[in-house]
Amino acid sequence: MSGTMQQITLASRPSGAPTSDNFKLENTAIPTPKAGEVLVRVHYMSLDPYMRGRMDDAKSYAAPVPLGGVMEGGGVGEVIASKAEGWAVGDFAFGMFGWATHATADAALLHKLDPTLGPITAALGVLGMPGFTGWHGLMEYGRPKAGETLVVAAATGPVGSMVGQIAKSLGLRTIGIAGGADKCALATKTFGFDVCLDHRAYADARALRGALKQAAPDGVDIYFENVGGKVLEAVMPCMNPYGRIPVCGMISWYNEGGLGSGAASPLSAPSLWRPILVKFLSVQGFIISNHWDQFPTFLSEIGPKVASGQIKVIEDIAQGLENAPQAFIGLLEGRNIGKQIVKLN
Repeated sequence: MSGTMQQITLASRPSGAPTSDNFKLENTAIPTPKAGEVLVRVHYMSLDPYMRGRMDDAKSYAAPVPLGGVMEGGGVGEVIASKAEGWAVGDFAFGMFGWATHATADAALLHKLDPTLGPITAALGVLGMPGFTGWHGLMEYGRPKAGETLVVAAATGPVGSMVGQIAKSLGLRTIGIAGGADKCALATKTFGFDVCLDHRAYADARALRGALKQAAPDGVDIYFENVGGKVLEAVMPCMNPYGRIPVCGMISWYNEGGLGSGAASPLSAPSLWRPILVKFLSVQGFIISNHWDQFPTFLSEIGPKVASGQIKVIEDIAQGLENAPQAFIGLLEGRNIGKQIVKLN
């Protein structure tokens, strides 16, 4: 297909927090789909914390983005050319299209969307990878029971808000941790958390732990781990015997480089291992891409709750591909409110 498109590539690897210099906006020719592929005009793309890890040249469960390569990311858009059976011009799809206005993709790797059932942006957040992460981690590894106490940080993000809302519906006491008074108000008033603590209001983990003990006088049964750092250090001594800790991320350490391996923290191995041992804790790390076989079950359970308004959704939509780097930098600094998305077309 003739014409030009835009894409953002990795210009250099960051040392610490990413800057705009690590990204490059390029113009290139729109590709032509091969047999079995479709060409998609991307309407919205997702920004997620895991993308910071892809910028490091470090061994992980997925290869890093090569220098000069298109930044990785999921998106939703409209098929504008098809050479794949079962896909027609005008269909909508979710796929890993990258930071780009257009992309070709193997149709077998795409998920077809029905835009009449709701906003297609839901496939990037509440009914996509983040929401699925929250649901799977909580239900599979958190094993929630009515009357228990759950703590989750980044409580107004797409993962944390899903975790909190499901837990609350199951009869748990839900404690969110977020950055700023406005986010804490959103956590309690919109997402239904019983309590939300502003981690920025506490100078260190000890002070945050004191507030957490007041909010959870009976201790913590489930800590859904997605941030690491000060929050992890605050929560660990508060865990109850036989507590569960699903681990899906560590955003507070990502900018340390090496997928967080260079993080400087006062949290020592004994501070972690001793409570795991003497309190018989279950700690389970997971990468949601290993569990896509459960995605249809997730959609069948959570989809109707989103449609009915039982599960609340907040989206933070930046405008234009050229603004994706700054929106991503803001995401890592906690400046977004809700699921961070970029509108392209």
